[in-house]
This record gives sequence, structure tokens and C-alpha cells, in this order.
Amino acid sequence: MSGHAAPAPHVVEDYRGVIQLLSDGTVVRSDAGAGAGALLPPEDFPDVPGVQWKDLVYDATHGLKLRVYRPPTAGDAERLPVLVCFHGGGYCLGTFEKPSFHCCCQRLASELRAVVLSADYRLGPEHRLPAAIDDGAAVLSWLRDQAMSGPGADSWLAESADFSRVFVAGESAGGNMSHHVAVLIGSGQLTVDPLRVAGYMLLTPFFGGVERAPSEAEPPAGAFFTPDMSDKLWRLSLPEGATRDHPVANPFGPDSPSLAAVAFPPVLVVVAGRDILHDRTVHYAARLKEMEKPVELVTFEEEKHLFLSLQPWSEPANELIRVMKRFIHKDEGSNNF
Repeated sequence: MSGHAAPAPHVVEDYRGVIQLLSDGTVVRSDAGAGAGALLPPEDFPDVPGVQWKDLVYDATHGLKLRVYRPPTAGDAERLPVLVCFHGGGYCLGTFEKPSFHCCCQRLASELRAVVLSADYRLGPEHRLPAAIDDGAAVLSWLRDQAMSGPGADSWLAESADFSRVFVAGESAGGNMSHHVAVLIGSGQLTVDPLRVAGYMLLTPFFGGVERAPSEAEPPAGAFFTPDMSDKLWRLSLPEGATRDHPVANPFGPDSPSLAAVAFPPVLVVVAGRDILHDRTVHYAARLKEMEKPVELVTFEEEKHLFLSLQPWSEPANELIRVMKRFIHKDEGSNNF
């Protein structure tokens, strides 16, 4: 027998002290790293008066939950649109319980007059992609089953939800997930009848690619999210050995299937001017428009990545919620504004 001990595991990937991937595959997570402070605003997030919420299990096999919010005075006298929300975090971080995102969802339920479902999903590197996208699809399947259950559905959904007006939204990685859920449904790979998905909202979505976009090569002034941060998150979340041209990261990469035949309902794409992903997001919207997909691009020139959930009570957040309200209620007449 050799007297030499096996070498101790060493760090092979470190995301700002928050996530460390060791050489033996162990993942160490910490709330005390530099990334945690950088993404947690030093402010309070008061509850929105009258908004109720509760947590439900949507995938018992993986222990995954979602949080349901409903606005004040919601009941069976009024059928409300349903907004499915996916949080950001580079497919490696985040939860619906994060105070700032919880606050956002309360605001959305109250001000959009909608039933909001905020879902957790599996994160990398413990669960590499496409696990999270599979979970996003499972949320829509769970909602489909609720719609089919009639009086047997969750009481809040049975009383208040209009299953013919479902919208899917996400911020950062959640925006990326919203795109992939749209493709699954629009290509017929995911059947959601009797649900009707009436639109998608991609808020500063997290996309990538091997070739740098101009705003990645020369980041805008004030951008806190850096190319190095983006690269590490993709390395921690994509299948091992995959590049940033993997179809999950780059919908228009060399190995990505064509979206020409995919049926999209209206898509709202929101881009921030001081975000390294600005140019990549603008390119995404332009490519969909070239395919004659119904895309609306809205730019917030002075804002940064994740500006809604990082500053949920700011004036830019107020304006974004107004944009989302117009998008959801645009076919219902001007009395909704």
C-alpha cells in the first residue's frame, strides 16, 4: 500500500465566494460571499397591502414549490389573468423567497390585477441545464392540470384564474427560461390545452454566445454584471464541456434549431442600456422580428441588469410595471390603465 494520501479537493470554479465547485464535484454554497452583497440591495421590502400569498408543491418528485399571489378583493366575481414568473440568478442562484423578488411579485399581483405564480426551479451546478427548463415546463403542466380540475383545483385558482389569459415572464435567467418554455409550447413539444398562453415577457434576459457582443466586449458605464460573471454562471449551469453557443444559452447559435416554424404569441422584450447583455438582447428581438414573430422591444436606457427586482420600488420599476400592464391588458380597452 502507498503511504501517500489522496490530494485534498481543490476549487475549480468560484463565483464570487457564493458558489465554489470543487475538483471532486462537491458544491459549496455560502451567503457571505462578495456576490451575495452585490446582489442584495440595502433597503426594506414592505408588503403590499391586501395581497395574499401561499406556497404550493408543483413537483413532489423534486420537492419544488411555487408561491401563489392574488390581489386584494380577488374572488369568483372576477376572472383574472395568470402571470407565471421565473426569478433570475444565472441558473445558479435565487429563489422565490428572496425578499426583493417576493416584493416584485406582490406588486405585480396588485398592480396588474393578476394571479401570480412565482416558481422555484433546480439550480446548477448541482442540477445542470436543461433541468431548470424541464422544471419551467413542469410549472405549465401543473397549471394545465389545475385548469382541467375544475372545482378540484386549488381554491384560489378555481375562484379567480382566467386560464385563457396566461402570461409567462422572467427576469435574467428567468427570461431565458421563458423563451425556452415558449419554444416548447410553440413547437408542440409541450401541450398545455386548455390553457391559452397569451404572451411572454423577457426582462433583461440572460443569453450568451462564444463570440462577444459589442456591449460585452466593451461593457457600458455602470454595468455591475460583468462578462466574467456571465461566463462563470454559464460554466456552472450548462452541461459539462458545453460552450456558450449551447442552444440554451444562444438561441441563434450554430447548433441551435431554427425558430422559423415556432408559433409565438406576442413577446415583450425589455432591455437595459447599462447591461452587458443589451446588444445580445436587441439582437434576439431583431431576429424574431425577421421571422415575423410579434415582438415588442422596450429599452430602459439608464438602467442595469435585473433593475426590477434589485430596486422594486424605484421609478424605473414603476414604469416597467406600467409597460407590463399595458401588455397584459392591451386587448381589454383603455379602462384598465
